[in-house]
Amino acid sequence: MKSIKKIIFWKLSLWFLIITFLRNKFYDFGFLKSYSFGTPIISIGNLSAGGTGKTPMVEFLIDRLEDKYKIGVLSRGYKRKSRGFILASAVDDAKSIGDEPFQYYLKFNNIMVAVDENRKRGIKNLINLAADLIILDDAFQHRSVTPSYSIILSDYSNLFIHDSLMPLGTLRECRSGYQRANAIIVSKCPENFSKNEMKILTNKINLKSHQHIFFSKIIYSNHLISKTNSVKISKFSNKKVRVVTGIVNSKVLIKYLEDKRLIVSHTEFSDHYNYRDIDLLKFKDEIIITTEKDYVKLKNFNLKNLYYIPIKIEVFGKDDLIEIMNNKIT
Repeated sequence: MKSIKKIIFWKLSLWFLIITFLRNKFYDFGFLKSYSFGTPIISIGNLSAGGTGKTPMVEFLIDRLEDKYKIGVLSRGYKRKSRGFILASAVDDAKSIGDEPFQYYLKFNNIMVAVDENRKRGIKNLINLAADLIILDDAFQHRSVTPSYSIILSDYSNLFIHDSLMPLGTLRECRSGYQRANAIIVSKCPENFSKNEMKILTNKINLKSHQHIFFSKIIYSNHLISKTNSVKISKFSNKKVRVVTGIVNSKVLIKYLEDKRLIVSHTEFSDHYNYRDIDLLKFKDEIIITTEKDYVKLKNFNLKNLYYIPIKIEVFGKDDLIEIMNNKIT
């Protein structure tokens, strides 16, 4: 049975290869039009189907660029219950604009957050609203727009150079697509990641002359945040907690909490899951820990002890990345 499934997946991957290869070549040769803008555009994306840390990377860039630019963040708003262009406002929530855009809107006061399935239209609207820098979230495969600077992320535990096309693997397009990027960031690196390992991976990836590589790791907060307060994780040491996630890969989070001596029961939903009351009935009275992305949806349910754990990323050589990027977009 496994061998039959593998053969089917291999054949489907072959069709996926043909379709994505031809699509990219049509853009490369100009049969499909890609639009450029006078306003600088930074694209954040990946080759795989999620789980590489795009959201904290977008927040990393906002943190470092919002003092210099009037930033507009544009997403398609995956799994939102709306269509067209929406500029996030007080009337919106995760259902109307998507969980990640809603997270950006709640977290940053000095930027514009918008969603539009038509990236070109969304960019034009943000420019008309006086944005002088646009960050495209999850846009590497959206080749109808040519960004000023393109960043792709690849999870250290599942590097694109070792991956295969969907459905056999998780790649959205051929590995060779990485050549379009200006910067490659190997994300979620282990705590003790050495310079020698960085050198080995850099050699394996085979950078092109226009490319730079950087490495990043996740930094979890020592505090958990609820609607009303902030508590140290150590408060829950040796206590049973329920971890609820709707993300691609929760392993790093679970390990972090277990290393803090929490007794974890994990309930896992699909990525970008839209929660319902029935999903939460069994453990609504337990201590629940979730991600920030899930929290923006779960906070509206009747959950007595709901907390999220803030995260940020540390990019090794972050000053070099910002300098190189600024030189490219100005």
